[in-house]
Amino acid sequence: MSSESFLKEVQAIGEKFLLKLQRLPKAEPVEIVSFSVVLLFIVTVLVLTIIACSCCCYSCCGCDGRADPRHRKSQVRPAAR
Repeated sequence: MSSESFLKEVQAIGEKFLLKLQRLPKAEPVEIVSFSVVLLFIVTVLVLTIIACSCCCYSCCGCDGRADPRHRKSQVRPAAR
């Protein structure tokens, strides 16, 4: 997928979202609730992704950006006979 087609897809999704928001005040209660649930799901996924990435980055690099030597992987070698 080229970057132009990706940008067109994102723009089309954004336009549909704005159109849905404009029609929301006139919508039925079921449609409002379903839209709210979908929106809440998207926000939850984004927040959890940000939290997971920040925790992973913090445990690997620490606050100062340097790697923590305690988290190095050691290579396992077979025992000599």
